[in-house]
Amino acid sequence: MTPFLIALGILGLIIALVFGALLFKFFNLWIQAWLSGAPVRLFSLIGMQLRKVRPDVIVYSRIKAVKADIRPTITTDQLETHYLSGGRVPSVVNALIAASKAKIELPFDTACAIDLAGRDILDAVQTSVNPKVIDVPNPKLGRPTVDAVARDGIQLKARARVTVRANIQRLVGGATEETIVARVGEGIVSSIGSSDTHKHVLENPDRISKTVLQRGLDAGTAFEILSIDIADIDVGENIGAKLQTDQAEADKKRAQAEAEKRRALAVAQEQEFRAEEQKNRALVVLAEAEVPRAMADAFRQGNLGIMDYYRMQNMRADTHMRSSIAGDDSATNLPGSKTSS
Repeated sequence: MTPFLIALGILGLIIALVFGALLFKFFNLWIQAWLSGAPVRLFSLIGMQLRKVRPDVIVYSRIKAVKADIRPTITTDQLETHYLSGGRVPSVVNALIAASKAKIELPFDTACAIDLAGRDILDAVQTSVNPKVIDVPNPKLGRPTVDAVARDGIQLKARARVTVRANIQRLVGGATEETIVARVGEGIVSSIGSSDTHKHVLENPDRISKTVLQRGLDAGTAFEILSIDIADIDVGENIGAKLQTDQAEADKKRAQAEAEKRRALAVAQEQEFRAEEQKNRALVVLAEAEVPRAMADAFRQGNLGIMDYYRMQNMRADTHMRSSIAGDDSATNLPGSKTSS
């Protein structure tokens, strides 16, 4: 039994050393929590370590919550649950303290839900207390101004500054700053586009602010729009004149294309007429070729005598001579003449 007792004593000593080391490790946290009025059981600290939870984060967060007198009191189990869910426990506690001091109702469960949704709950509470200004358009996106065209065709380039306050109740599921920027930009474009002339906009830029603000652009977002201020308006290009010039150029090209089409049709029609003329001339030549044959048939059948033939030849010669004297060469092309043959 002596070796067994020795082994048992060594095992007990090891357990005591381990237990003592754990007590020494968590004793500082335990005494801090106890002295701060936010006591945490020692075995709870050990359990946090076994559950892969940082005990110092939980203890310090609970101490801050108790010292800030947050009601209802936040328990270590609630903080552990949020930590294990991937939440940022210190940020949530700081947000609850800031909301409590600012008299803003923010339950712990709501703060945890906002934090788990990826929102910066502390920044949201600070924005709710101290409104912030959003530039429209966002310079980070590479567009310095919101460009719009009035009805007279003049382009205006505007920049606005939107003062917003975070709405804690709509942080979960509410749209972000990008939506505010997009909606305000759309409202500015619509307001300028509905103006008769650009001069009206330059004279009263606050009309844009009032028109845009009345549309309730903050609906469904995590913010409440307090004011929309037009920071700057510059006159851009004469878009109307440029469009008219482009339209005139397009009309000219279309007219030129139509004229070219008509010219091509005329040329094609002329070629068709020439072909038809050549065809008719060929038919005339074929018809003239039948004259000698008809005369030969008339000789054979006795319908034409030799004296008739000579008289016809004399008449042709006389006609040819008269035409030559008159300067008319058309007679030289008479059927059966020597010149034509």
